[in-house]
Amino acid sequence: MNGLKKPKAIKKGDRIGLIAPSSPVSHPDRVEASVQKLEEFGFEVAVGESCYGQYGYLAGEDSLRAEDINRMFADPEIDAIVCIRGGYGTPRIIDQLDYEMIEKNPKLFVGYSDITTLHIALNQRCKMVTLHSPMPASDMLRDFDEYSAAGFLQAISSSEPLGEMKNPEGEEVQCLVKGVATGPIVGGNLSLIAATIGTAYEIDTKGKLLFLEDTDEEPYSIDRMLSQLRLAGKLDDCNGIILGDWNNCVPKDAKPSLTLHEVFQDLLVPTGKPIICNFKAGHCKPTMTLPLGVEAILDADHCKLTITEGAAV
Repeated sequence: MNGLKKPKAIKKGDRIGLIAPSSPVSHPDRVEASVQKLEEFGFEVAVGESCYGQYGYLAGEDSLRAEDINRMFADPEIDAIVCIRGGYGTPRIIDQLDYEMIEKNPKLFVGYSDITTLHIALNQRCKMVTLHSPMPASDMLRDFDEYSAAGFLQAISSSEPLGEMKNPEGEEVQCLVKGVATGPIVGGNLSLIAATIGTAYEIDTKGKLLFLEDTDEEPYSIDRMLSQLRLAGKLDDCNGIILGDWNNCVPKDAKPSLTLHEVFQDLLVPTGKPIICNFKAGHCKPTMTLPLGVEAILDADHCKLTITEGAAV
């Protein structure tokens, strides 16, 4: 047990607060479809104002999006909070959240991609477990496969440890560096993690298992961000590394490039930390739901990640 606060597992009939803390939803119909999908799973849904907001590439002005988060945590009738999509915007609002209030009202908090900034802030400022999970408008409205749906529903409704996190059938987890490591899982989207370095919200990887994923970034960009983590001591501090999905992270033109595997070999393998890759969490379909902040065992020798602590009560 690592001292993080456990939110309440939710059951059918509980109320989910749906928010858009990052980019806007492309059309109001997608908000309604997202609500319908969560209702199909058996939950009531309260829609935050940000879900209908738009301010350029943001789902409303910063104050609106931050207030939606604060309001949902403060509302005793809201049992869990689900981000409708990612995009961009959370770095603009993390200093506007009421962390003292949130810490007193732990709730399941669900999302990924740009939501990584909020995961880090809630994990570290509020000592709260969160879920790196598919989101309604991004993942659930079309072709939400059985593997992804089952993992999502198990993670939000179970107080038991999730156990071994198995990839979808036909996708093998691979070992990059052998060894066994333990610790709570932290991390998420590499771009957002790198953006915290040097700020008051800088990710703490000491004694942790660092999970990384990204999408639509070229190998040189991944190289730059991993180098930033290395130079900031984050790779030395962590106990092990979990490399998730790297959707479309390939060179975009014919110029000479390292492969992503070569980048990992150059920058991560020399750490000597246990490392697994092709772990299907991130911008991929199917995708798993991964609890952040809970204890786990990374057994790179056998290409296994096992969650040993419940994410909810």
